[in-house]
Amino acid sequence: MKTLLVLVLCSLALAVHCVTDERANPVGDHPAEDDLFVEKEQASTVVRQKRAAAELTLTQLESLSEVCETNLACDEMMDTNGIIAAYTAYYGPIPY
Repeated sequence: MKTLLVLVLCSLALAVHCVTDERANPVGDHPAEDDLFVEKEQASTVVRQKRAAAELTLTQLESLSEVCETNLACDEMMDTNGIIAAYTAYYGPIPY
């Protein structure tokens, strides 16, 4: 009986919320639609840009090579294709 009472009260509260929210924002009036698209310059300041391999410091490259050296296949690929290609192939994207 208590469960039924709680369910009825929750559904009543949800119905009241939906009705009052619909009155506050009619279906045809959505001010947020204007903010859906932004200019490229504004988006580039918000979205983090990926770093190129040339921007990694020597310390970061050494850290990647130490991780890659623990895996024999990654170590061999590092010797032939480079540290960036080997690390990415075996461990995914570079974390920094």
